[in-house]
Amino acid sequence: MARMHCDFFSETLRINTSMTVLLPQPSELQIGIDGRSLDHPPVLYLLHGLTDDDTAWTRYTSIERYANEVGLAVVMPQVAHSFYSDETHGLPYWTYLSEELPDIVRRFFRVSTAREDTFVAGLSMGGYGAMKWALRQPWRFSYAAGLSGVLAMDGTARDADPWVTETLARIFADQPVSGSDNDLLHLLTHVRADEIPPLYVACGGSDFLLEDNTRFVGAAQDAGVDVEAVFDDGDHDWAYWDHHIQQVVSRLPLRHRAPGT
Repeated sequence: MARMHCDFFSETLRINTSMTVLLPQPSELQIGIDGRSLDHPPVLYLLHGLTDDDTAWTRYTSIERYANEVGLAVVMPQVAHSFYSDETHGLPYWTYLSEELPDIVRRFFRVSTAREDTFVAGLSMGGYGAMKWALRQPWRFSYAAGLSGVLAMDGTARDADPWVTETLARIFADQPVSGSDNDLLHLLTHVRADEIPPLYVACGGSDFLLEDNTRFVGAAQDAGVDVEAVFDDGDHDWAYWDHHIQQVVSRLPLRHRAPGT
């Protein structure tokens, strides 16, 4: 598999930014690697957490190996501490993510742009970003996953740490989050359930965000959304996320996937 760190200029952010990209590469000679490649592979947008960057997923999990086994491209953008939102005091990261980034990926890399081949997932802050992207642009994705996600913006995460509280205050400032397009629980009641892609929500039993995740899942079920919930042993850490990103990859509705894989 090819791994690239891509530095480029964003017209939306008006700064240089970066993304890490994995592209399937077929090989018959590489020991221990059984990869596959397609001309226009499906793509997973994989979002990082609050204290991470675009390299975190490849540094702390085996996503490269999991993706290579099924011929999946992975795009991991850098969004700083933005909560994948247009910041009141900062930069328009939601606009960048939802409008500019997919077009940049299409122009830079030969990946599929079909909804059937496009997926999104993330952890913690990235779990919030993944669910928000899937709910606000359901036509773009055929599967979405949140691992230990911040899925209730009025819940535990806001009071978890003074720095987190200050970060959210800087991002949203006087913007009312409750009842807005930044409120996942609100979005669940304002998007047709049959338009929303299947969702996967996982959170460990020892995770401080467990209550927020169960609340989101209950709201999704009440709205008639197709959601798979996994509340198992684990904490807010990379051991948990490495296990569950493997589960996510195994569940992606890949059109080229062989039966039983």
